[in-house]
Amino acid sequence: MTILLTRMFSVFFLAAVILQLLFAPPVSGAVPGKKQLTLRECVDIALTNASAIKKAEHATRLAGSDLLKSYGQFLPKLSVSTGYTPVSLARTYSDPSTGSVVKTKTERVDLALTTSLNLFNGFQDYASLQAAVSRREAAGLSLSRARQIIMYDVTQAYYQVLLNRELLKIARENFSSSQDQLQLTKRQYEIGIKPVTDYYQQQAETANDELTVIKTENELRQSRLELLRRLRIDPEEEITVAEIPTDSLLKLPRNLDRDSLVSQGLASRRDLQSSTLSAKAAKWEITRAAAQRYPKLDLTFSLNTGGYPYYTTTATDIPPSSYDYPPLSDQISDLTGYSLSLSMNWSVFDGFLTRHNVEQAKINYLNQSLDAADLEHDIAIDIQLAADSYGAAFTQIETARQGLRAAEKAFETVKKKYDLGAASFVESNAAKAALVSARSEYSQATYNLALQKNILDFATGNISPD
Repeated sequence: MTILLTRMFSVFFLAAVILQLLFAPPVSGAVPGKKQLTLRECVDIALTNASAIKKAEHATRLAGSDLLKSYGQFLPKLSVSTGYTPVSLARTYSDPSTGSVVKTKTERVDLALTTSLNLFNGFQDYASLQAAVSRREAAGLSLSRARQIIMYDVTQAYYQVLLNRELLKIARENFSSSQDQLQLTKRQYEIGIKPVTDYYQQQAETANDELTVIKTENELRQSRLELLRRLRIDPEEEITVAEIPTDSLLKLPRNLDRDSLVSQGLASRRDLQSSTLSAKAAKWEITRAAAQRYPKLDLTFSLNTGGYPYYTTTATDIPPSSYDYPPLSDQISDLTGYSLSLSMNWSVFDGFLTRHNVEQAKINYLNQSLDAADLEHDIAIDIQLAADSYGAAFTQIETARQGLRAAEKAFETVKKKYDLGAASFVESNAAKAALVSARSEYSQATYNLALQKNILDFATGNISPD
């Protein structure tokens, strides 16, 4: 009997070990089924999937095609035409008085080569080329700025996920502490050390802390979805973001030269450069529109030839006759002709259409110049605001750190007094709430520095996720 029980115990023990190995969670800290992404990886994914980047690339491609077209306007135009008439029948009177009719039936081949070169058109082609060059450069700068916008947006969303995750960690630790305190208060009430009101108040406080955990979990879930929105990947995909050492944030330079930052931003901002080039292109469009006021001078050269593979003539009063032409290849080479012409076309009056086009081009140039000036002014203001917020972030960290230290000491003191019955529940709860608030404020201040640094880099045009 004893041997049988021992064997049964061994079998159950082995089965329990196997089940534990099968269903035990992984030893590593990674969450099963979740892909961990770094900030650099998130930025790379967003740059690959973002529609704004693809649209900017399409605009750059179109600007390149427009530039090639403008270059082509300086080259001579070349056209080749050919014609083949398998049957051509013509009837004429050979002698109207007698009514004699001549019927001619032919087969014809024609070839023509024409080339033309514009010698002068009021600098229209030159203005178009200069405008296309500026637009091509502006499109490339717009593409670069679009990349910076994506990098900035993804970095902000990434840091928000980290902050919400840190706040959730604080909320869970606070909830766990409340549960422990609830058990302690229950035992103290049962042995008569604490009144029943403290027990009920601790129950309410624990429930409130649990509610905070639920709200923080929802905020973290929303911030992750916002990050997925920017990455343009499947929202059903489970991801987690890699931690960023917060100690490195505290090593950032604290004192900044605003004048230097403004100068750097005005020189580095791709959107300002793009806006300036767009205004420059609009100025060349004025010259292009005004070109219609001048005469156009074209040089044209034409080369043509042809031949008759078949030619017969039939009259009513004579038998049919056929002309014996040379071979078609000889006809094409022997009958080659050419012409060289110089033509001028000058529209003296077009119903004020040119005047309207010039005025329209001028207004467009003035508007784009105003946009560039406004953008330059806004950049200077944005950089100063970002520099102020960046400097204030360091002060917030120092203040939050001091508040956290004071809250920790206050909570330790009040908790000891409360456990000994020398402090009330209200005092203990207030100290605990102050500690949780101080921890949250310190975490928010730390990540706020990272956010402000990202905003400052974006404002100066030096955005980078590294």
